[in-house]
Amino acid sequence: MEPGAGSSGGCSAKLVAACVIGGIVLGASVVALHLSGAVAIPTLPPVDALRRRFRRRRRRPVRVYMDGCFDMMHYGHCNALRQARALGDELIVGVVSDDEITANKGPPVTPLHERLIMVRAVKWVHDVIPDAPYAITEDFMNKLFNEYNIDYIIHGDDPCLLPDGTDAYALAKKAGRYKQIKRTEGVSTTDIVGRMLLCVRERSASDSHNHSSLQRQFSHGHGQKIDDSGYGSGTRISHFLPTSRRIVQFSNSRGPGPDSRIIYIDGAFDLFHAGHVEILRLARELGDFLLVGIHTDQTISSTRGPHRPIMNLHERSLSVLACRYVDEVIIGAPWDVSKDMITTFNISLVVHGTIAENMDFMKDDSNPYAVPKTMGIYRRLESPLDITTSTIIRRIVANHEAYQKRNEKKEASEKKYYDSKSFVNGE
Repeated sequence: MEPGAGSSGGCSAKLVAACVIGGIVLGASVVALHLSGAVAIPTLPPVDALRRRFRRRRRRPVRVYMDGCFDMMHYGHCNALRQARALGDELIVGVVSDDEITANKGPPVTPLHERLIMVRAVKWVHDVIPDAPYAITEDFMNKLFNEYNIDYIIHGDDPCLLPDGTDAYALAKKAGRYKQIKRTEGVSTTDIVGRMLLCVRERSASDSHNHSSLQRQFSHGHGQKIDDSGYGSGTRISHFLPTSRRIVQFSNSRGPGPDSRIIYIDGAFDLFHAGHVEILRLARELGDFLLVGIHTDQTISSTRGPHRPIMNLHERSLSVLACRYVDEVIIGAPWDVSKDMITTFNISLVVHGTIAENMDFMKDDSNPYAVPKTMGIYRRLESPLDITTSTIIRRIVANHEAYQKRNEKKEASEKKYYDSKSFVNGE
């Protein structure tokens, strides 16, 4: 044995033993700390999980495109946009030009700038393309795919035919980039124009309906020469069937925070139009939460005449709910804004526009805003647009022959759709 070899071997053995024991103690300590929650031991995820996480970070949003005239925009249009948005992450909407509508369908009731205001205000819309073509041409389709990064083109299950009888979305279907949604039952622009045309005819005729409201005639199935399918004389009975699920789908499903400044505005909001949108936008800018009161059909008939409203309470409520500036609605709001109502909803400010169908209430002793005025929480807002429901009706009356012909033409294709339609899965 070499001198000193025994002592060196003994030291090595002792060192190894100490390292082993120290490692065991350290490991046990770390495990104990981990179990006690004092420290977290970082672990590397599997390679596949890392790859998936990386792809998710890099994945661009799915962009879908839907176009339309959106003339006299109603809750059916809004529901179509809601369904389209559900098929992607961002919804881009093409709004057809006035000239294209005139060439393919007849004159529009609302001009392009008003239709753009309406579409941009829908809470499911990400961006808008003005002056979109009525038909998806190859050039425009390539522009959608290459410049706007559109993944899919969306349309309802009802046919959209050009004057020559061809499918307006044939190219998108051929490219395999087309998706279909379910048409909303019970309403169309043709229906609404028909209701107003019926109103015009009845006003010029004898008092055959005992001055019953136009909405009540439709809701009870009354009309002129209307067959079992609901068609006749250029209009169709409204078959709108409100459901709790539809209201939930349109709702924001959230309430105000404890310190929110709640703004309240009320009205009929009949034939929801750009003037309504703009006053709601201004009202929402005054606080954190916009509560909108929508008056009953009976209230509107008593204050604005027997032929009002054109749209019933639930139809009007859905149109308002679809507006991005609106947080919640009161379906069937009282005419008078009471102290109890202000307290119940914790209302901070009550507002009203300067443009409305009837401003006579401001002169009455029974002013519906007397209480908020006394409390110092009432304000009149300067309306950005001089448009009312009567403005829309006057446009129809002034050019009723053209709209009558347009409706008669559209009526045939809508009747064909309803006669041959089958169930389509959708929301």
